[in-house]
Amino acid sequence: MRYREKKEAIQDINISPLIDMVFILLIFFMVSTTFVKDMKLDLDRPAASSSSTASTKAIRLYIDQVGDTYLDGEPVRVWVIQSRLRDMLKSSTTKSVLVVTDDGVPSGKLVEVVDQARLAGAQDVGVATVAEAGVG
Repeated sequence: MRYREKKEAIQDINISPLIDMVFILLIFFMVSTTFVKDMKLDLDRPAASSSSTASTKAIRLYIDQVGDTYLDGEPVRVWVIQSRLRDMLKSSTTKSVLVVTDDGVPSGKLVEVVDQARLAGAQDVGVATVAEAGVG
């Protein structure tokens, strides 16, 4: 029996096709990915320079500069707004709520009050400044 000499195996691996495939897959996934947009609430606070008196039929919620909320002139906590508004909207002919704010009210507080009004069943929720809403 003879001992055969093994031929030298090729030790080089060509990785250029692998790199090409990785780039093609990267481009494919970048193009086919759908970007998820966050849910957000766009609020454009009205400017007082173009003020006009708001409708008096809407139920009014007031937010002062400190962040306290008032419903019909009575102070009310944010977590109570939904139940009180629901009762008021049942007896009201219009299902609209007007949130009247001061200039320095934080946006988070405004969004929280608008959200509570919508959860109470208000069909139309408007935001106005004190100068636009008028007294009442």
